[in-house]
Amino acid sequence: MKQFGLTFILMCFTLSLAAQIDTEKKLKIVGTEESKTDSSETVTLSPSKSIINPSNALNIPKTAPLLDFPEKEFSMFPQEEFGNPGELYQKRISNNIADLKLSKEEIERRNGSTTDQYFGDFKSDAEFVNVVYRDHGYTDGDIIQVLVNDDIVHARVYLTGGFKGFKLNLLKGFNKIDFLALNQGESGPNTAEFKVIDDKGIVVSHNQWNLATGVKATVIVVKE
Repeated sequence: MKQFGLTFILMCFTLSLAAQIDTEKKLKIVGTEESKTDSSETVTLSPSKSIINPSNALNIPKTAPLLDFPEKEFSMFPQEEFGNPGELYQKRISNNIADLKLSKEEIERRNGSTTDQYFGDFKSDAEFVNVVYRDHGYTDGDIIQVLVNDDIVHARVYLTGGFKGFKLNLLKGFNKIDFLALNQGESGPNTAEFKVIDDKGIVVSHNQWNLATGVKATVIVVKE
């Protein structure tokens, strides 16, 4: 009876041990399978491919080969070469003057005479004359000085559009009257009209001048 009981206990222990070993084997297999399953589901990353379509890519122009140009000095005035730039301006000024073709009188009217003007000498038996003058052009501030026989009688006379002047008692012989241009006004040249009228109201001399600064106009009255 005791032997039967011992045998029964031994059998139960053996079965229990066998069942435990079998269970561990199953667990190990299941774990291995799950690990394999997880590993099989892992996504392997690979380098991405370019999404740019070669047909849509920008066409980069090819670099043209360098061209050899003859070296030429830069000039603001093509087609003409000068050793000195001033020669160009001199040439152009000369051409402009040549194109104008102004006479001496026209140049003097434009720029004013640079030489003294002599309007002649006139005989008179009058006791005196009235010398009057005015700006015959645009009133722009012309100023003159009046001299008689080289003596200053009016140091500064501002010319206006109306006649003004002085009475001159004539001396026997020459009575020289000078009109000296002190400036050329705002527009230039110094422009004026003058008259010399005797005591009977007769115009002895009448003329106009266009003078550069420092130039004078002269008229002479000779008393007989």
